[in-house]
Amino acid sequence: MTIRTAVIGFGTGGAVFHAPFLAADDAFRLDLVVTGDAGRAEAATRSYPGVRVVPSADDVLAAAGDLDLAVISTPPATHADLAHRCLDAGLAVVVDKPLAVTAAEGAALVEHAERAGRPLTVFQNRRWDGDFLTLRALVSEGALGRVRRFESRFEWWKPEETKAWKAGSPPAQGGGMLYDLGTHLIDQAVRLFGPVDDVHAELTRYRPDGGADDDAFVSLLHRSGTRSHLHMNGLAAQVGPRFSVLGSKGAFTKWGLDPQEAALKAGARPGDRGFGVDPERSWGCLGVDGDLRRVPIGPGDYAAFYRGLAAALRHGGPLPVDPRDAIDVLSLIERIHREFPVRTPFAAS
Repeated sequence: MTIRTAVIGFGTGGAVFHAPFLAADDAFRLDLVVTGDAGRAEAATRSYPGVRVVPSADDVLAAAGDLDLAVISTPPATHADLAHRCLDAGLAVVVDKPLAVTAAEGAALVEHAERAGRPLTVFQNRRWDGDFLTLRALVSEGALGRVRRFESRFEWWKPEETKAWKAGSPPAQGGGMLYDLGTHLIDQAVRLFGPVDDVHAELTRYRPDGGADDDAFVSLLHRSGTRSHLHMNGLAAQVGPRFSVLGSKGAFTKWGLDPQEAALKAGARPGDRGFGVDPERSWGCLGVDGDLRRVPIGPGDYAAFYRGLAAALRHGGPLPVDPRDAIDVLSLIERIHREFPVRTPFAAS
């Protein structure tokens, strides 16, 4: 069974994170790409000569009888409606993170998928970052002892947001760093250390002209006793370590982001030699000051998401990501926005 697939949206998500992995996996066939942008349509045709490029999701629904799967990679505020329509059309559905803007919308999608008997999952690709997989193994084997504090960062320097929907979308439409990256970092923290009992956050907007948070800090107290400190910042002129983890036996520090995204944007493809491999200069450091050792970072593997999805669609195995996990994360994000609203400290200056 070849899984006939449509990708709805061909921005960074569709072009970088979905289409290359679908094209590289023999279990899938990329049949349709939806984009209303002429430049993106040309890029899709050039990169995937056999694909049919259409301007609207309506074209996917019209062709649903010849498809098996829809991958939704559009702005967050559109996710729920598109996913409902694709489920109604009888398609299995992958939704890029966040699953929806609210936990209630996410729960309604899960209920709809169950009633329709169609698979629904969420593209939480950062579960397959090489550094996260390496850290998860270290935690599991007890190399750090009891983890007391987990610090995780996604930071870069981008003074001006060039994507119009990101620049102008408020939190009510899924805008801001917390929705964009918090869906990854909170998900990773919960995968490592379990449910959350308490939360504190600082959400800040520094760029002018409204919009949502462009700098977010979240502190989670896990039921296990571990405290997670999560930093998301698009205005960091110098970045901190990707991971800094303090445990009762030692610590682990890792600098630099997983290389898969940068490689894909530079034109690499899954299966290329060295794809997903962190260079030795980016290896982690484990131990106690005065007694440290370098830890090789295992290769990242975003393709594992689609391998798992193919197994689920073909043989009825578990989905690569349970959408209920995404609902739990959305509940935390909604709580944070409710209790710790976005501040604009320099608005009057």
